[in-house]
Amino acid sequence: MPEEVLFKSESDQTREEIASYLRSVADKLDRGEAITLKSGSESVTMEPPARPTFEVKAEREGPTDGPGEFSIEFELEWDENGSGEDGESGQLEIE
Repeated sequence: MPEEVLFKSESDQTREEIASYLRSVADKLDRGEAITLKSGSESVTMEPPARPTFEVKAEREGPTDGPGEFSIEFELEWDENGSGEDGESGQLEIE
Protein backbone atom coordinates (compact mmCIF):
# COMPACT_ATOMS: atom_id res chain seq x y z
CA MET A 1 0.00 0.00 0.00
CA PRO A 2 1.58 3.35 -0.99
CA GLU A 3 2.13 5.93 1.70
CA GLU A 4 1.13 9.57 1.24
CA VAL A 5 2.78 12.04 3.61
CA LEU A 6 0.15 14.63 4.52
CA PHE A 7 2.38 16.66 6.86
CA LYS A 8 5.95 16.51 8.11
CA SER A 9 7.90 18.68 10.51
CA GLU A 10 11.34 17.97 11.90
CA SER A 11 13.41 20.30 14.09
CA ASP A 12 15.70 20.23 17.09
CA GLN A 13 13.73 21.01 20.27
CA THR A 14 14.44 20.97 23.98
CA ARG A 15 12.96 18.11 25.98
CA GLU A 16 10.61 20.63 27.63
CA GLU A 17 9.37 21.91 24.24
CA ILE A 18 8.73 18.35 23.05
CA ALA A 19 6.85 17.58 26.28
CA SER A 20 4.65 20.63 25.66
CA TYR A 21 3.74 19.39 22.15
CA LEU A 22 2.95 15.92 23.49
CA ARG A 23 0.82 17.41 26.29
CA SER A 24 -1.16 19.41 23.73
CA VAL A 25 -1.86 16.25 21.73
CA ALA A 26 -2.77 14.35 24.93
CA ASP A 27 -5.18 17.12 25.96
CA LYS A 28 -6.89 17.02 22.55
CA LEU A 29 -7.20 13.21 22.77
CA ASP A 30 -8.67 13.49 26.29
CA ARG A 31 -11.31 15.92 25.03
CA GLY A 32 -12.06 13.94 21.84
CA GLU A 33 -11.06 16.90 19.69
CA ALA A 34 -9.45 16.99 16.25
CA ILE A 35 -5.69 17.53 16.12
CA THR A 36 -4.37 20.23 13.80
CA LEU A 37 -0.70 20.25 12.87
CA LYS A 38 0.74 23.49 11.43
CA SER A 39 4.16 24.58 10.22
CA GLY A 40 4.53 27.66 8.03
CA SER A 41 1.92 27.45 5.29
CA GLU A 42 1.40 23.70 5.79
CA SER A 43 -1.46 22.42 7.88
CA VAL A 44 -3.44 19.20 8.37
CA THR A 45 -6.33 18.38 10.71
CA MET A 46 -7.04 14.80 11.72
CA GLU A 47 -9.75 13.32 13.92
CA PRO A 48 -8.61 10.11 15.62
CA PRO A 49 -11.49 7.77 16.50
CA ALA A 50 -12.27 6.77 20.08
CA ARG A 51 -10.02 3.67 19.83
CA PRO A 52 -7.14 4.11 17.38
CA THR A 53 -4.23 1.69 17.36
CA PHE A 54 -1.33 3.11 19.40
CA GLU A 55 2.12 2.00 18.28
CA VAL A 56 5.30 2.74 20.23
CA LYS A 57 8.71 1.89 18.81
CA ALA A 58 12.24 2.30 20.17
CA GLU A 59 14.91 1.94 17.50
CA ARG A 60 18.63 2.15 16.97
CA GLU A 61 19.79 2.83 13.43
CA GLY A 62 23.33 2.57 12.18
CA PRO A 63 26.20 0.13 12.06
CA THR A 64 26.28 -2.63 14.67
CA ASP A 65 29.93 -1.89 15.50
CA GLY A 66 29.78 1.90 15.73
CA PRO A 67 27.75 4.87 16.86
CA GLY A 68 24.18 4.99 15.71
CA GLU A 69 21.05 7.04 16.10
CA PHE A 70 18.31 6.29 18.61
CA SER A 71 14.64 7.12 18.22
CA ILE A 72 11.37 6.73 20.07
CA GLU A 73 8.32 6.84 17.83
CA PHE A 74 4.71 7.30 18.91
CA GLU A 75 2.08 6.60 16.27
CA LEU A 76 -1.72 6.59 16.18
CA GLU A 77 -3.26 4.53 13.37
CA TRP A 78 -6.82 4.01 12.19
CA ASP A 79 -8.66 3.06 9.03
CA GLU A 80 -9.83 6.03 7.01
CA ASN A 81 -13.32 4.57 6.70
CA GLY A 82 -13.39 2.52 9.87
CA SER A 83 -13.71 2.88 13.59
CA GLY A 84 -10.04 2.20 14.32
CA GLU A 85 -10.93 -0.70 16.60
CA ASP A 86 -8.32 -3.41 16.07
CA GLY A 87 -7.01 -6.13 18.34
CA GLU A 88 -4.52 -5.38 21.04
CA SER A 89 -1.14 -7.00 21.60
CA GLY A 90 -0.62 -6.26 25.30
CA GLN A 91 -0.69 -3.47 27.83
CA LEU A 92 1.94 -0.76 27.28
CA GLU A 93 3.79 0.55 30.31
CA ILE A 94 6.01 3.64 30.34
CA GLU A 95 8.23 4.06 33.39
